[in-house]
Amino acid sequence: MTTNTTTAPGSNLLGKLSTWLMIIATVALAFVICVEMINILFYDPWSDEKFLFKLSGSLSDVKVGPLTYLMFGSLAVALMMGLPLAFVTGGLGVMFIYLVGDAMMLNLVPGRIFPMMTNSDLAAIPLFIFMASMLERAGLIEEMFSVVYKWMGGLSGGLATATILASTLLAAMVGVIGAAVVTMGIIALPAMLKRGYDQKIALGSIMAGGTLGILIPPSILAILYAVVAQQSVGELYLGSVIPGLMLSSMYIAYVLIRSWINPKLGPPVPVEERISLKEKLLLTKNLIAPLVLVFLVLGLLFGGIATPVEAAGIGSFGAIVVAMMHGKFSIGGLREASVTTTKASAMVLWIMFGASVFVGFYILQGGQQFVTDAILGTGMSPYGILFLLMFLLVVLGMFLDWVGILLLAVPIFIPIVKALEFPGLLGFPPVAGDDVVLWFGVLYLVNMQMSFLSPPFGYALFYLRGVCPPEISMGTIFKSSLVFLAIQALGLFMCILIPGIVTWLPGLVYG
Repeated sequence: MTTNTTTAPGSNLLGKLSTWLMIIATVALAFVICVEMINILFYDPWSDEKFLFKLSGSLSDVKVGPLTYLMFGSLAVALMMGLPLAFVTGGLGVMFIYLVGDAMMLNLVPGRIFPMMTNSDLAAIPLFIFMASMLERAGLIEEMFSVVYKWMGGLSGGLATATILASTLLAAMVGVIGAAVVTMGIIALPAMLKRGYDQKIALGSIMAGGTLGILIPPSILAILYAVVAQQSVGELYLGSVIPGLMLSSMYIAYVLIRSWINPKLGPPVPVEERISLKEKLLLTKNLIAPLVLVFLVLGLLFGGIATPVEAAGIGSFGAIVVAMMHGKFSIGGLREASVTTTKASAMVLWIMFGASVFVGFYILQGGQQFVTDAILGTGMSPYGILFLLMFLLVVLGMFLDWVGILLLAVPIFIPIVKALEFPGLLGFPPVAGDDVVLWFGVLYLVNMQMSFLSPPFGYALFYLRGVCPPEISMGTIFKSSLVFLAIQALGLFMCILIPGIVTWLPGLVYG
């Protein structure tokens, strides 16, 4: 048998051209860096003397409007080239600091990063990630789905309902989107397809349920929002509980109603495969330990007994204990969980550092006031501006990850929201001034949940694609997300229309 290894002349030429362009660009960049280093080391930065040329301060006369297009246009181009967000934002931030200011202005970089490095609330992030990794390796996800599956399987649409319920419990345990969607795709999807479930309901329930981890505590994104917005983590967690459970209930209601109208969309498990109530109760004992751990961690946090870091530390230790109780603890598993935690935490923190430098410099140049004036100057009502911000967040969610959106958009959006008054829609109560940042924070979390399902680049779509059977096309996955995306949009509108959905529980607990 022979293999045709002939390469088209056009692709050969394109490959050579790309290589030479890369070489030329690298040489040019190295030359510019060498010239600038000579200027910094041997020439007075305050004089006009220079070696060949000097880029420092070359954009100092550029107004904030054109600077906005330059900075965010460069960011968009770099991201479209596939470069990592953390290094793109940090690198562009340093570059524009140097071009607009001078070498001395680079002191802004450690000035932005150091306060974040000393923020104790951020220590909760690696601890919650470790807790999630340990519980995942303890086989809790499989056991949880098995228990809920046995309880709900007799209903039409019961398997999809079990998937959403298990994902909701999982969100309260781990709060890591990728793990929930991928694991449920491996466990629940084959079971539903085997029973003849409609592909769109099967795929949609996995993706929608899996994204609840970004909203239901202990959400890592909520901690980051609280740090950026200087908001209480406990209040934000409490504010997101009811919206999270509401969305979960709406997903379940949709699945059960569709399956009740047309049982062929979600056939129940055959009678001979169902188990008695006694067997169901015996199965439930497998979930006692992890559920106790979740209620302990969240109870300590909500009750004000422990800080987020202390609660996360207790949760991490408890996750090891739960793994031991289930006979799944091993040194190898501990090492894998630690490596996963290190990688995920490093990714989050590097994006935080890079985006903080980029946005910090932009705000320092008057960018915050420029954007605020531009949006407030549209003449729209406060709710019109709010819907515009929500729309921008959804669009950003199609292209950026949630950490990048948080650090690039939220520092600019929060002052805009603070400057507005929300008197209530359609006769519903207004949003109290003290609650606006909390309320907007939960709206942001719901928005980020939507971004995970938004075609064409929603992360959950590609997480699930990786574990789907080959006969399921990407188009089917896109279509299956649309109904659940509409449900999320309805949930977001309800939180805007009835602010008490968000603010009632924090007000009840914290007064």
